[in-house]
Amino acid sequence: MAVIGVGIDVVDIERFMGSLARTPGLSDRLFTPAEASRPPASLAARFAAKEALAKALGAPVGMAWHDAEVTSEDSGRPRLVLRGSVLARADELGVRHHHLSLSHDAGIASAVVVLES
Repeated sequence: MAVIGVGIDVVDIERFMGSLARTPGLSDRLFTPAEASRPPASLAARFAAKEALAKALGAPVGMAWHDAEVTSEDSGRPRLVLRGSVLARADELGVRHHHLSLSHDAGIASAVVVLES
């Protein structure tokens, strides 16, 4: 396996939630219904994950936010579900494995994505 891409992103939770409150429909554009039901820190971390994934993929034009979903395994471990435009770009790059780490503390949410062949 070789590393194809790495992405990292950080989000100020309060600022992000303010953006969601000020912009009608933004939450619906960014998150699937399952993601949208999460608490603020978790939402911000999921947004950071999608941004980190976009960076790891080379910031492809036309990426649909719903085509990358952050779910949780029974253990609580975060997992990326790729579909549509995001899956097509990952396949184009030869991505066979991906890793995701999320964190939030002191008002900041962060995510790291590693893509491997």
